[in-house]
Amino acid sequence: MPISDSDSVRSLPLFSGMDQRNFEKLMQATFLQRFPAQLVMIREGDSADFLHVVIEGSIDFFAEHAGRETSLWIARPYATFILAAVMRDEVYLHSARTLETSRILMIPAKAVREAFDSDPVFARATVQELAARYRGVVKDLKNIKLRPSLERLANWLLRRNINAGAQGRFEIPFDKKTLASHLGMTPENLSRNFASLQAYGVEMNSKEITLRDVASLTRLAKPNRLIDDPDS
Repeated sequence: MPISDSDSVRSLPLFSGMDQRNFEKLMQATFLQRFPAQLVMIREGDSADFLHVVIEGSIDFFAEHAGRETSLWIARPYATFILAAVMRDEVYLHSARTLETSRILMIPAKAVREAFDSDPVFARATVQELAARYRGVVKDLKNIKLRPSLERLANWLLRRNINAGAQGRFEIPFDKKTLASHLGMTPENLSRNFASLQAYGVEMNSKEITLRDVASLTRLAKPNRLIDDPDS
């Protein structure tokens, strides 16, 4: 693994406090693999053999049931997945596929559990990361349960705008079908919602979004830090 990638992994909260010898031992057991776009890397129900770290690209996590499919979350560099299944030595609860060509660091699950047992700082960081993921799931559940689809889309646009520098213009980073599934709606409902948001200054040209009236969109969205703030 290139030194720059190793330094980026080392800087992650999960690994930053580890004893250097334990970190090096963990990295010696890993390998870096490149995956093409739209490849299913893991499937729900399979054993959790590796902890993954996204080095480059983006990963869509999805689940299927009775012919239906939904997107759960999307990981980008340098996110880790799927820690809970690795720590419990259980099966994956969802599948994962690449949205674009991606490089993934794969750490054997057994090596992660050994590091947890031998490095108390890493163990505390693991608990912190699992707690943060749990709170993220609660926020996603509140977003789906408490908001109609139009408000979910409006809040997603506001968050994306902030992440893109709050300039009022950005691109959707994946296809609209994935966005619809991620927000818990059909592609047809997504299209209708975008049409409705024109009255609030939202313009869409292919994947490019322009927000002409952020204040009006914010009044519609009614952001809530206990749902939308990633640090709360």
